[in-house]
Amino acid sequence: MLDYQKYIDILDDWIVNRDKTVVAAFIVMTLILSAGFGMTATDSGTSQFTDGVPAQEAFDEVNDNFEREPFGEGTGSTTLIQKDQNVLSKPAILNMLKAQNRLTQRESQDVVGTTSVAQAVAQTLAPDAETLPEQIDAVEAASQSEIKSATRTTLDRQPAVVGLLSNDLNREEPSASATLTTVTHEVPGVSSSAGTEGTSPLTPIQQEADYIVSSVDGDISVFGSGIISAELSSVISDSLGLVVPAAVVLILFFLIIAYRDPFDLLIGLVSLAMAIIWTFGFMGWAGIPFTQMLITVPPLLLAVGIDFGIHAVNRYREERVEGIEPTPAMRTATDQLLPAFFIVTGTTVLGFAANGTSQLGPIRDLGFVASVGILFTFLIFGIFLPALKHFTDQQRVRYDLPEFSTAPIGSEDSAVGKSLTVGVAIARRAPYVFFALVLVSTAAMGAYGTGIDTRFTTEDFLPPEENPGYVEVLPEAVAPSEYTVTKQINYLEDNFESGESDTVTVYVEGSLQDGTALEEIHRANQDPPDSFVTTGGSADSTSILTVINRYERASPEFRQLVAQNDQNGNGVPDQNLPTIYNALYDSPYGDRAASYMTDDYTRTRIVYSVESDASQQEVTEDTRAVADEFRMEATATGSVVVLKAVSDVIAESAYISLGLAILASAVFLLFAYWLLERRPGLGVANLIPILLTIAALAATMRYLDIPFNVLTGTTLSIGIGLGIDYSAHLVHRFSEEYRGDVGLLEALDISVRGTGGALAGSMVTTTSGTGVLVLAVVPILGQFGLLIALSVLYSFVASILVLPTSIVIWDRSRGTLGTLLSSRQSRSVN
Repeated sequence: MLDYQKYIDILDDWIVNRDKTVVAAFIVMTLILSAGFGMTATDSGTSQFTDGVPAQEAFDEVNDNFEREPFGEGTGSTTLIQKDQNVLSKPAILNMLKAQNRLTQRESQDVVGTTSVAQAVAQTLAPDAETLPEQIDAVEAASQSEIKSATRTTLDRQPAVVGLLSNDLNREEPSASATLTTVTHEVPGVSSSAGTEGTSPLTPIQQEADYIVSSVDGDISVFGSGIISAELSSVISDSLGLVVPAAVVLILFFLIIAYRDPFDLLIGLVSLAMAIIWTFGFMGWAGIPFTQMLITVPPLLLAVGIDFGIHAVNRYREERVEGIEPTPAMRTATDQLLPAFFIVTGTTVLGFAANGTSQLGPIRDLGFVASVGILFTFLIFGIFLPALKHFTDQQRVRYDLPEFSTAPIGSEDSAVGKSLTVGVAIARRAPYVFFALVLVSTAAMGAYGTGIDTRFTTEDFLPPEENPGYVEVLPEAVAPSEYTVTKQINYLEDNFESGESDTVTVYVEGSLQDGTALEEIHRANQDPPDSFVTTGGSADSTSILTVINRYERASPEFRQLVAQNDQNGNGVPDQNLPTIYNALYDSPYGDRAASYMTDDYTRTRIVYSVESDASQQEVTEDTRAVADEFRMEATATGSVVVLKAVSDVIAESAYISLGLAILASAVFLLFAYWLLERRPGLGVANLIPILLTIAALAATMRYLDIPFNVLTGTTLSIGIGLGIDYSAHLVHRFSEEYRGDVGLLEALDISVRGTGGALAGSMVTTTSGTGVLVLAVVPILGQFGLLIALSVLYSFVASILVLPTSIVIWDRSRGTLGTLLSSRQSRSVN
């Protein structure tokens, strides 16, 4: 057997003989790492998850080749949402024009253009009214009947404006309950992904626009990427503002009950604070930004830290109540706990590190930061806390400080200790029947849990449409902000056929000079799939054909050129295409054409509008089907397709990381128990309750309709790391007790009463501390907190109930195997 004891003895000597040096060294390290806090940046939104995803790379290539704002580079847009009994009435049209005019007149808005139904109607009334003041005058001078007539004409002649009106549009008696207006700003540095990043240059512009528009009569609100960005950023601080105080109160309450001693409580709290400081200070030094996902790291560190702290103090107290002095008592405690902490740390790190296989950067960061944090937690609670505890108790003896409760949790005569032996009783009476039930239940729950859905949307990171009721009673200092984005997104999806983000793109590469190239695009628009928005039986799309049709209406010469090269008379040129393109590029429509086709005529894009209520899967499958219709090489992409690709990656990552975590943990446990105890089979017994926990957690996710997303997709592998924490402590304590003349069931009983008590205290404190994530403003964090709390609870119950039976079966199988080997040897001798 490896003589690991000498290494533990070295640590023991430092802990009990140089406790002040150890404490001072850890304090210095804390000061050094704390400097990293000022270096930590923040990042939020969805773009952090799409980096490196093939669909996003294709979308980026499309944007690089074609994305040109109609008003030039460096522009961004704001959407005005107007609601009214009839937004096509004269007063409503005037209100919208006035709102546009006030934004245009404000220099800080840098408005370079606006587009609205109100403008289109005004220009139908007065074709020469080019400015907003002139358009306002035209509408004011018109009667209601004239406006109705002009609105009908506008809807007939300009089909594009229909998309700016809500689904309840009545063409006969022109009316609609809502309309959209686009305001374009000159914003240097704005990008197509603004609003999904942590910050956006449009944020101050749109916040000011909201104030300006509020001065206009009527219900007009501002929506855009800048406002989304602001809410994505503030939701982090709001969530921390709710979660941290609640977690502190609950953890403090249960730690008071667990420790029942102000000195021990202070030691435990200082150690927990150091684990958080070390981890986030390290992030600053390493240049890892703080994201929504990393909000989950403090609860995870608290979960392991609380467990380690309670176990360390509890095991030490078991020796002290026997009258043993602090130094030998601490040596005994650390002799037993350091190997257990090593096993727990190793398996927990492997559980977290399994997320390093994900294709998504933030999930890899979560796995890495959590793994580093667990290693820090091991050092702090395995070395610093015992040294500080030893130093404190030495001073108590020296200065005759008052003694408080020193009894361990779950002592033999306590109610907690007695209630924890249920699993031992089952293992004594019917181990095989119970074990069979466990295996069947695990298989059934695992099979049911395979039906978990997978989703990934921007809305995952936004607060709910309505804040929960408890927010209303919170003090203003901790109450979250008033959020509008989710409500606006839901309103747009419910009332408009296709929103700004409800588009997909087919990216086509090949020789677009061939006679059939434009016919292919035209044919793909016919008989569109169900998730595509249709206009007159064809897909609602914009492409190089759209630009050609627009220039045809503006230029008789170009219209004649197109007709001369349209052999089948369907309005689509099918010969001499280079001549058509050259004429188009040399026209005022050249810039618009370049936004849909490259100037070497080898790549083009077609942008399709899709139904706002269609699922990501439906849209993605339909877009890929349309892309497959092209003879040229065509790729389905766009924001919806990218989000679906990320969803697929999340599901793949969840199952891969789960499999790796189980495999790595099993190998590590077998190796660790062989190395430390020469009992590798204990590693298998250790793993049984964890498999039950994971199956139960997966079944719970499906039952509660909690999907795999960027956070919950990590819970199964993380659940292994946290769950092994409970079973490893119990198994290691059993291996220490099961020596000499101590019988199997007696060793189990001692282990469950002693270590089980610490496990119970740790479980209650940890489930409370992680469960408070349900108070977070973002629902995705609440789901994660609930699942982590449940994984801890399930792990505790499985360890107490199932582990004794697993150990009994392990011991009997070992005895059976030994008997078989002995009989074979006897037969061979004979």
